Formats: sequence, structure tokens, C-alpha cells
Amino acid sequence: MAGRHFLQIPGPTPVPDRLQRAMHRQMEDHRSSTFPAFTRSILSRLPQVVHQTRGEAFVFPATGSAMWEAALVNTINPGGRLLAPRFGQFSHLFIQTARNLGYQVEVLEEPWGEAADPSRIEAALVADRAHEIQAVLLVHNETATGVTCDVAAVRAAMDRAGHPALLMVDGVSSIASLDFQFDRWGVDAAITGSQKGFMLPAGLGILYLSEKALARVDQCTMPRAYFDVRAMRANNAQGYFPSTPALSLLYGLDEALTMLLDEGMANVAARHARLASGVRAAVHAWGLRSCARRPEIASNSLTAVMVPEGHDARRVIEIAFSRYDIALGSGLAELAGKVFRIGHLGDMNALTLAGALGGVEMALCDAGIDVPLGKGVGAALAEWRVTA
Repeated sequence: MAGRHFLQIPGPTPVPDRLQRAMHRQMEDHRSSTFPAFTRSILSRLPQVVHQTRGEAFVFPATGSAMWEAALVNTINPGGRLLAPRFGQFSHLFIQTARNLGYQVEVLEEPWGEAADPSRIEAALVADRAHEIQAVLLVHNETATGVTCDVAAVRAAMDRAGHPALLMVDGVSSIASLDFQFDRWGVDAAITGSQKGFMLPAGLGILYLSEKALARVDQCTMPRAYFDVRAMRANNAQGYFPSTPALSLLYGLDEALTMLLDEGMANVAARHARLASGVRAAVHAWGLRSCARRPEIASNSLTAVMVPEGHDARRVIEIAFSRYDIALGSGLAELAGKVFRIGHLGDMNALTLAGALGGVEMALCDAGIDVPLGKGVGAALAEWRVTA
């Protein structure tokens, strides 16, 4: 099919030409005397993306999902108790990972489309008088539903409870796209990957740890090997890695950090908020609604759109892909067939997204959903012109 393909899933996101060129490099000796300068260029700048001034950042040849395991096995003792709200597929998978590792997880169920409830987290921690709960697991931006949680409110709830649990935050679809305040929010472990806001292929897992979490690393008795932060930390201090790093992706990450920090993280977050407002205006103009049940929790990196009763979102997705060369995210688990997801994160601007919304409109009409052609795109354009 002629023309560009529109990759509008919530990750992996399009890789800018600039990053593709940065990765197109010959391999080199990762034990050479010149390599540490390159390593330090990355590790010294990664914390700026999440406004971290205390603690350390680590990069593994892995994925964001793998960093769930890395965060847990380095800080939580075998069989340890955890607390986690479940409100979408990725909070569910974070919980499943912990359970597969032998941890006991107390789950706070929330409807899909809602966010974590800080008051319920506070109540559960207050009830834990013996302080057996070692960590709270929180997904910042639930990619299955397009819902963003208030991390600061969860930290405030933990502080009111006077509980020493770590706050572990999955930021896979938020970090490098949405505002993420590691220090200010009192985050102890932040987890992400290379394939969303960092605009790279999947293959790098990024883990941020606070000083409090790092102290737990040395005390933790959980067996670990590949994801042992102690080995990573010791090698990073010399400018190296304990195993062969993903060199091409590291070249890309080095350039991605330059792109993000040159734009400024506040500007990155503002750009994503502006783009999201246009998408939400389009959804409203179509007469549809997003999965997020309240405007204040709607994600700025993706929108999960509910299709009307009697229609199957999978048909919309297939028509969009086969006729208009646009890839939309599918509904996951209990949302299969009920929603399609529009990713608007990473290397994205209003003109790109306008084209994507045009493709969505045509696919909706072709799927038999009564949507007035041009109305959604027009609403988005009007929103973006006002905020330009």
C-alpha cells in the first residue's frame, strides 16, 4: 500500500528517522577503555526524564515487563506480602508476575475504566499493623483502559498510614510521555521500557530505584541472577555492564535522551496533553465514549474507545488496518471486542494524529457505526488550533 503506515497502537511507537540513524552503527568492544564515557552519558541523563535526583537508574537488555521482576526480586524477600490495586490488564499482569515469583499479593479490585483508589490503599495499610506488607504495586498509566492514576495521592495515602512499604510504579506507557515526578511523588521503584515514550524498538528495560529501595537490595534474600542489581550497580560504577549490552538500542537511547531533554520534559508532557485533548474531542464528536470513566483520569498517552452495543471493535481494527493502513490497539481480556485503542505517544504531532483520526473515522463508518465523516477530525483540529 502506497504512503506511510500509521502505527497508532500504544506501543511500540514509531521510531523517528533520527533514532534509526543513531542505531545504524557497527558493533564495538563494550569492554574498551573508551566505552565508559558512553555508558555514563546515558546513565547520567536517564534520571532527568523522571526528575530523579536521589537513587540510581539501571538499563537491562530486557523489556518493561521484565522490570516488574527485577524490581521485585531485588527488594522483596521470598514470600513477602504485597498490596496492589487491579483495574486493567497490566495491573493484573504485574500482580501475576509477583504471584509467580511466590509473593503473597493482597488485591484491591477496581472496575476497569477506574483508577486506583488511594483511600482503599490507605485503609489496607492502616490495617497492616505489623507492617508485613513490603510494597505497593501501582500502574501509573493503565494501557488497557487509558486510565492514569494519581501517584502523588497514593504516596500521600501511604504517608498518612505511616507505613514503610515501598511504592513500586509501572510507568511503561507514561515515562518519557507524561509528567513523572520520581522524587516529589516519593516513588521507590519506577519501571519502563524503550518502546513507548523513548521511541525505540522493544529490548531495553529501565529501572529507577530510590535510596530506600537500594538499601533493600543489599538486605534482600530473594535469589536472583540476570536481574541482580548488585552486579549491574558494580559494573555501572566503572562504566560497564555485567553482560553484553544491547549496543544498537543503547546508541538509540543516547540519542532519544538528547531529543527528549532538548525539548524539555515539561514540554513533552504538555505536547502529549494537547494531543490527547484533540483525540478526546474527536471521540465526543463521534458520539462515542472512552473507557476512562472520569475526565480527570483519562490518559494523555492513549485513548481506549468504546464501540456501541452490538458492534465488535475487532472489526473496526481489521478494517482500519486492511483498508486504510492504520494499526489500532485491540481490547485486552474483558475488553476484547469492546474497545479499540488509539496510541498518541512518542514521536507524534497534530498533523500525524489528524491523519490517524481520519482513518479511524472511515473505519468506523465502514464497520456500520453511525459516525458523521469529518466531524471528529474537525473537532480535533479545532481543539489543536485553540491550543497551538
